[in-house]
Amino acid sequence: MGDLSGKTLFISGASRGIGLAIAKRAAADGANIAIAAKTTEPHPRLSGTIYTAAAEIEAAGGKALPLVVDVRFEDQVQDAMEKTAAAFGGVDILINNASAINLAGTESVSMKGYDLMHNINTRGTFLCSQKAVPFLRKSDNPHVLNLSPPLNMEVRWFQNHVAYSMAKYGMSMCVLGMHSEFARDRIAFNALWPRTAIATAAVANHLGGDVMVARSRTVDIMADAAHIILTRDSREHTGNFYVDDEVLAAEGITDLNGYQVDTALDISELAPDFFV
Repeated sequence: MGDLSGKTLFISGASRGIGLAIAKRAAADGANIAIAAKTTEPHPRLSGTIYTAAAEIEAAGGKALPLVVDVRFEDQVQDAMEKTAAAFGGVDILINNASAINLAGTESVSMKGYDLMHNINTRGTFLCSQKAVPFLRKSDNPHVLNLSPPLNMEVRWFQNHVAYSMAKYGMSMCVLGMHSEFARDRIAFNALWPRTAIATAAVANHLGGDVMVARSRTVDIMADAAHIILTRDSREHTGNFYVDDEVLAAEGITDLNGYQVDTALDISELAPDFFV
């Protein structure tokens, strides 16, 4: 397996959760990480800021560039990409991790909530990808990885939260189209999604609290799966909708008990994620 030493990653929403875990795994190889997120001051319900994330990344062995970025704004994304390239000599990898969740039904979701999800999830992913491409073209193994689900077009994944499903699937549709659009540039576009719930603030705050967290896997499984994908040849591995445990199994890693929050639980007791 290769490593990410000297590579530069631009990660949206990297101040906490899965984005930070991916950053720290890359940092262990000696990678450079641009932390593109909004949080500059501690939040009462969300741990981490771009500055605490930077400290953790550097402690893990990488170099960090904390950048205040709201992916809804084109000028902020463009400026952040340019600052990243100036600081580290280019951009090799884009992780579209920033996301908003609102599981309200059609009659309950506000249009403000609808717009937030679509502007961050779908539009933000498109925007970051668009602004990254000119830099990625110059990399010898360029990757874009969207934290979004397989395009599983079943009614059950839409009927209770149409607005959220549309927003997440929009991220996956970027993979579907862009992997072919930019094949001539050797830029890999892939998606990664977890088989089970992952112990993040979103799960704790929106999907069942401590009970659901106990039935989840840790962020490390997504970080390890992402690392495997990002070290593959971009020319040969693109246009895929990966699921974390399948990525690990392909590398011979099948004992996943260590990734569970509660290692005493049987695998059948873990909470499955949406869309799989």
